[in-house]
Amino acid sequence: MNGKASNGYIIFLSVAAAVGGILFGYDTAVISGTISSVSSQFGLDTMQQGWYVGCALIGSIFGVLIAGTLSDTIGRKKTMLIAAVLFTACAFGCALCSGFTQLVCFRITGGIGIGIVSIVAPIYISEVATADKRGTLVSLYQLAVTIGFLAAYLVNFWIMDSSESAAYGSPALQRLLKDEMWRGMLGSMAFPALLYLIVILFIPESPRWLIVKGQGDKAAVTLKRIYASEALAAAQVEETRRSIAGETKSEWKVLLQPGILKAVVIGSAIAILGQFMGVNAVLYYGPSIFEKAGLSSGDSMFSQVLVGTVNMLTTVIAVFIIDRVGRKKLVYWGVSGMILSLLMIGIYFLKGEAWGLGNGFLLAFFLFYVFCCAISISAVVFVLLSEMYPNNVRGRAMSVAGLALWIGTYLIGQLTPWMLENLTPAGTFFLFAAMCVPYILIMWKAVPETTGKTLEEIEAWWKKK
Repeated sequence: MNGKASNGYIIFLSVAAAVGGILFGYDTAVISGTISSVSSQFGLDTMQQGWYVGCALIGSIFGVLIAGTLSDTIGRKKTMLIAAVLFTACAFGCALCSGFTQLVCFRITGGIGIGIVSIVAPIYISEVATADKRGTLVSLYQLAVTIGFLAAYLVNFWIMDSSESAAYGSPALQRLLKDEMWRGMLGSMAFPALLYLIVILFIPESPRWLIVKGQGDKAAVTLKRIYASEALAAAQVEETRRSIAGETKSEWKVLLQPGILKAVVIGSAIAILGQFMGVNAVLYYGPSIFEKAGLSSGDSMFSQVLVGTVNMLTTVIAVFIIDRVGRKKLVYWGVSGMILSLLMIGIYFLKGEAWGLGNGFLLAFFLFYVFCCAISISAVVFVLLSEMYPNNVRGRAMSVAGLALWIGTYLIGQLTPWMLENLTPAGTFFLFAAMCVPYILIMWKAVPETTGKTLEEIEAWWKKK
């Protein structure tokens, strides 16, 4: 990649696709501030609370199942447009729903959007990025996710804080922002959803997808702007054509071929194991966990804002170092820190009172855990999954890994209230620490270092295996 113009164009395309990550993060995190009020209004028990949180994840599972086929068939751009429409419908539906059943249905609708965008946005970015910047640019998606988390926490905190003293002249605003403030929290997602819908209209289709579909001339137009060189654009077209020469069409059975199957299994393993290391339990149930430690509702919500802030700022660091340090080294250091912090959190809940450990101890290791997670597995997972698979089946292969990820996320969302009640908070965090061990072993033994390699070079490595 040469020249400032090409840098700017690639960044524009990557940022536009990454806006989907803001919606992913917003829709995922906004739920944390509504659990208490929704449970109170509709009389939910612990399993129903888990269903309220987990229903969107059911939608996400369905979303990843169709995302690969959609993106490989109609293109990355059109698939992202579908996701934007689903997010918009979810936001307005949750704000205006008439009961718990409708609320669940609209949460599932938004979940489908999450599942789709979690697959297609990283794929799109990886396919427009050059090899030397791909890790940084795909990490922009994860950065956008953390921005969405923080934005949701801030909106939740603002609505809760202002509801105590504000008086709204409009009955609609009174209902949305005070009487049933969960409606305002969930409905506020309409703003980023409409933004995403608009920006996707201004980006081209993925050039690699166009080449796979035999539209090399159209792909060359975009590649000329990416590389700022007609010769480099033509060379990329030919390299991609060679990589798919002799391959069968994009079908599910291709995933069973030697090498490709191994990549899919390993990608699925790191995707599902990552969810059992505690990150989503912290994001979904952070306020509830802080309340169990004795914090008030307001203090627990503010603590969650701190969690979101550390998550976002650490991801900014990861964006700048992932292509310099390497994917695997970040995982080794980060997961080691996660194990330490999870053990300390478990010790706090087990012996904190006896040992005189205060809430500051808990918050410090919560924030250290978020730091280690954000700079390692959260930053690396979507980068790895978006670059591990061949051009002609990338969407379908990533859908399988994404399915594993969202099944794990659903199970954690559904089971965390039960685990906190039956395993105790200490036992729950010790379990999360134990699950970090197989993750780091798989990364060490089975995953190649992909930093600096083109997508075609990574594909050739797996096929040799």
